[in-house]
Amino acid sequence: MNRLDTPAAPDPSSEPGASAADSTSSAPHARSAPPARSAGSPLKKPVFWNFGGLFFFYFAIWQLAFTFLSRWLEVEAGMSHGNIGLLNSVMALTAFCLQPFYGFIQDKLGFRKHLFAFVVLVGALMGPFFAFVFTPLVEINQVLGAIVGGLFLSLTLNAGVGIVETFNERNARANNFEYGHVRLFGSIAGATASLVGGFIWASNPDNIWWAATFSAIVLGVLLLVARTPKPGSPGYEALTADAERADEAGSGEQPATKPKVDRQVVLRLLRSRSFIGFMVLMFGAAALYDVFDQQFPNYFARFVTGSLDPQVLFSRVVFAQILAEALVMVAMPFIINKIGAKRGLQLFAIVLIVRVVGSAFFTHTYLLIFWRLLAAVEMPLMLISVMKYITRMFDVQISATAYMIGFNMAKQVGIVVFSWVFGMAYDTIGFGSSYLIMGAVLLVVVVIAGVLMEDDRRYEHADGSAAEAGAPTPARV
Repeated sequence: MNRLDTPAAPDPSSEPGASAADSTSSAPHARSAPPARSAGSPLKKPVFWNFGGLFFFYFAIWQLAFTFLSRWLEVEAGMSHGNIGLLNSVMALTAFCLQPFYGFIQDKLGFRKHLFAFVVLVGALMGPFFAFVFTPLVEINQVLGAIVGGLFLSLTLNAGVGIVETFNERNARANNFEYGHVRLFGSIAGATASLVGGFIWASNPDNIWWAATFSAIVLGVLLLVARTPKPGSPGYEALTADAERADEAGSGEQPATKPKVDRQVVLRLLRSRSFIGFMVLMFGAAALYDVFDQQFPNYFARFVTGSLDPQVLFSRVVFAQILAEALVMVAMPFIINKIGAKRGLQLFAIVLIVRVVGSAFFTHTYLLIFWRLLAAVEMPLMLISVMKYITRMFDVQISATAYMIGFNMAKQVGIVVFSWVFGMAYDTIGFGSSYLIMGAVLLVVVVIAGVLMEDDRRYEHADGSAAEAGAPTPARV
């Protein structure tokens, strides 16, 4: 891959991981240094807590859905494993179709909230949907219910998550705090929703969806009051091509031609070898992370002994896992800065292989709990590495497009393929044999992606920005 941005000397006071760029154009151009971090801890900034709240209440919806969905579909709706897999495949296929439009539109919108607001609106309708639409459809026809349910859920979950992640990541860079630290609120939300959801489930499983509606309403209020950078503000100028050209013109330099978000930019991105390797890894590892977890609660329930409801126990395990995940998330940006985003992604996939294969061979309740708890390391590794690889290796002005296509679209294709396939495999050859096949697929994907992806560390300055290809990499500060 040819790195074509030539950044100015790094500013030691700027935050690691704040900016990176890989223009996929054919000629090098100048790039202004990222802005220095403003004085004071981000914990003292109201905007930090506001965006933390956006993460918290969105991922409360996410965790309520994915912790209890498969079990609710099986126990309350009476769906087969194959049709549960079909619903998850439809969710992924819907997200796949929406990603290029979502990414393109979000990059055009910049800091505007329109798409995020749409995600919130659909989330607020989750309770009424399951009460008055989905359940009657499943009683008529399970396949029809799976298709409609997958379409609806994807708008907020599989497709909507890309909007939330890229919108908040862009605002984190604009306000000079680590994306990983504000993303921590999402992990805290996951732990909280899992624990509270367990009590809700024990009371009335149908109330899970009304709790998601409540979270979406609070999320909407926080989005309404969230302050995003406006034209002319430092945060806005630091992330726009127009500001960079103005800075270069003011300094007497030749104005650079930054790529617009158009079809040609996307096509050049798709031809990048590192981007192809990144997509391969997301197609396999990121997708199978979700596919493995989709029906794991049903597998887990088979081995639970005693009088405790398996779903209540599982919700407590997920609470502990995500609480540990939140602690790991605090340190993960520094770890990824040290080892590199590519190695972070490879390590994520290796941990997943251990968890999948271990679950096939060692099925005592406490060992299954242990395999689930390993996810506390996986998710931070994946999330931070994905964002840092994208912002180091590709142009940050099309970061939403790169995220939607490279991460979300590739992942959704994998989920479409694997959810239905493994859903049927669970019914035919059993969970254990299916997990062994899943582990083998993961291993092949990791090897292929490792060959294709270029190491991001050779392009990283101490501030997280990109160094010119072939240039020595300055020491970190």
